[in-house]
Parts: sequence; structure tokens; C-alpha cells
Amino acid sequence: MTIELDHTIVPAHDKIESAKFFARIFGLSYDGEVGHFAPVRVNDSLTLDFNNSSEFQWHHYAFKVSEEEFDQIFGRIEEAGIPYGSGPRALEDMSINHRGGGRGVYFRDPNDHILELLTVG
Repeated sequence: MTIELDHTIVPAHDKIESAKFFARIFGLSYDGEVGHFAPVRVNDSLTLDFNNSSEFQWHHYAFKVSEEEFDQIFGRIEEAGIPYGSGPRALEDMSINHRGGGRGVYFRDPNDHILELLTVG
């Protein structure tokens, strides 16, 4: 049996705005609420289900993407004026990293969750 992550709940101060932000930056669709969640389908097997919460700690979500996807998503980060950085301890140094011969970048979403893009795992 192959174990596959199907969905995870992402706590948010405003689930709809958070889902829309994530979908816009990652070039995905937000199609509205389903039950009490604001889901965004990341790929054929994974959905991020944004849910309102008044108190939570930040989380780290890392996404491996192709070089082309990195360029597109990073372009939207820059276009939106979102501070970004080369590492988890350098979230706003306005640089990307080149670990393992690939590219990586970190940035925060509106809930202070740290989102990471990487082209090499």
C-alpha cells in the first residue's frame, strides 16, 4: 500500500481570503466553500482545506515544483510585493537559495504560515 496525503487543514484568520491568496500566488483555482472549509486543490491527490481559527501557531508548508512553475509562482510573489527570503531564518533577505543545484524561496502568507518553494528535494 502506498501512503498518500489526501488533505490537511490550514488554520486561518479568514479562510476565504487565505484560500484566495494561496490560489492566486500558486496559480490554482479557488471554487468556493465546501462545508465549513475553503478548499484549494493543489494537485490530483492533495487539497488544502482552509478553516477559520482565532488562535493557532504558524505552520511550514513546502512545495516541490518544476523550474517553470517556480518562475511563474516567484513572479507572482514579486509582482505582489511579498517579502521573501532564502531560508527559514532569512525570510526577508530578498534572495533565493540554490541548495542541491536547484532553487528555493520562503515567504509568509497572511496568517504568518511559512510557505516554501523548492525545485530539488
